[in-house]
Amino acid sequence: MTGRTADGGYRIFAIGDINAFFGLMLDNMSDLVIMAAILMGAFHMPREVVLYRMIPGSAVGVLVGDLLYTWLAVRLARRTGNRHVTAMPLGLDTPSTFGIAFGIIGPLYLATKDALFTWQAAMATVVLMGLFKIGASFCGPALRRAVPRAGLLGSIAAVALLLIAYLPILRLFSSPVVGFLSLGVVLAALVAKVRLPFRLPGAFAGILLGTAAHYLLGSAGLLPAGEALQLHLPELRFALPLPTLAFLPGLAKALTFLPLAIPFALATVVGGVDVTESAAAAGDDYGTRDILLVEGVATLLAGLCGGVIQSCPYIGHPAYKDMGGRAGYTLATALFIGLGGMLGYLSFFVDLLPPAAVAPILVFIGIEILAQAFEATPRRHYKAIALAFLPVVACLVQIEFGLLLGNLGKSVADLTGDTAAGYRATQLLGNGFIVTSLLWGGGFAALLDHRLRRAALFMTVCAAATLCGAIHSPLPSGAMFLPWAAPDPVVFHLAAGYAVLALLFFLLSSGTASPIVSADGEGESGSSRTHRDNNLTYRSGTQ
Repeated sequence: MTGRTADGGYRIFAIGDINAFFGLMLDNMSDLVIMAAILMGAFHMPREVVLYRMIPGSAVGVLVGDLLYTWLAVRLARRTGNRHVTAMPLGLDTPSTFGIAFGIIGPLYLATKDALFTWQAAMATVVLMGLFKIGASFCGPALRRAVPRAGLLGSIAAVALLLIAYLPILRLFSSPVVGFLSLGVVLAALVAKVRLPFRLPGAFAGILLGTAAHYLLGSAGLLPAGEALQLHLPELRFALPLPTLAFLPGLAKALTFLPLAIPFALATVVGGVDVTESAAAAGDDYGTRDILLVEGVATLLAGLCGGVIQSCPYIGHPAYKDMGGRAGYTLATALFIGLGGMLGYLSFFVDLLPPAAVAPILVFIGIEILAQAFEATPRRHYKAIALAFLPVVACLVQIEFGLLLGNLGKSVADLTGDTAAGYRATQLLGNGFIVTSLLWGGGFAALLDHRLRRAALFMTVCAAATLCGAIHSPLPSGAMFLPWAAPDPVVFHLAAGYAVLALLFFLLSSGTASPIVSADGEGESGSSRTHRDNNLTYRSGTQ
């Protein structure tokens, strides 16, 4: 496929950008429609506010962020002469979409019945999250240097397998013919590298065949459980979001939501450090500060334009690279989502595509990220990656258990005995899971390298993070708090446990020799690891 050529022969558009575009675009589009469905369906907010103020503003974050990531990819290609640079994917943050909808917007609207004020407070919350992330971006490079790859890649590998791949693959069983057909095409084309007829891109072909099968079965009345075809015509309406100070009346209320909002913002900052390391392992060495600064600016602009969802760099750069994507897919996603938010056609496309046909794309992305975590990490640290999975497992169990209780008309308060104790422990482990995974993986990797004082430092950070609820928050919402206003005594017990571990590792460090550096980089220092990372070639980088 021909495309505009930048310096050094870098083509912004490649045939693989078609696959990558479908993956990134569908992920973003789903978040916008899910938010709209929650706010209008569960909380009965006015369509005028949700569809023509919140969604267009949120789409601005994707528009600006993906345009800037496209530019960063072109700049990196020019600087390095690498013709296979893949842009960092950016999109709407799914966890905070649910968290802000259910924890901030919905409850505030039910309490006030004032849709305009609710929107202003949500805007102000996103503005404050953007400012926080811009400030935190200057700490990102130091965090990337300090944490071993087992912590950086282990945490996103766990998220990729358990949240990105596992939850979507369940959708296949709602319509097996559609789902398995689409999955088979995706795995054959994108994983096994089987060439499809007419050289169709794998993601596009999987969605196309799965969607065709869905409508053929539906027209014949053969969809599972008698499911009927439902398709709505697009409702087009122009809504141009521009920066405004309309959030100011809601600023005071937004400050009260910061204990809930800041953990979501912090999680995307940590995730941004993780994905920058992931991209470096794939051969694209972006500056950590640049990646984090763009996500902060995109979030801030989204809030100023009326958006209520934060933007973040997506986990999945290696998968998009493996698809053959360059920078065209982020450019196309920026324009499609940005215009879709302004014109209102996003819900039509979400209705058009059956979930079972789209889910295999996310399954592929999860598999690729998991594989990369092990390929780009020293073998000695594999056990640290395994440990980093446990907090994410707790998050998954917490999600599924909460859905089960809700469907049974029960709540956590109805649990008793060992069941209540088990759920409480799961909640403690699952809250702040991304930060916990990073700290556990990094600390255990240091322990495996016999860097016991460094391991002690990781445990000390865990203790401090526990005291403010950044990890192991006992609150159901996962909100942070001040150490002297801890909502539950278990906070101090957990912090004391980490403090004991830190003291133990420090005492054991006396006279402990550093291990010999092996050929695969085991036991290497942070500076030598950084040098090796800059020269590491990931298998998909040679496409």
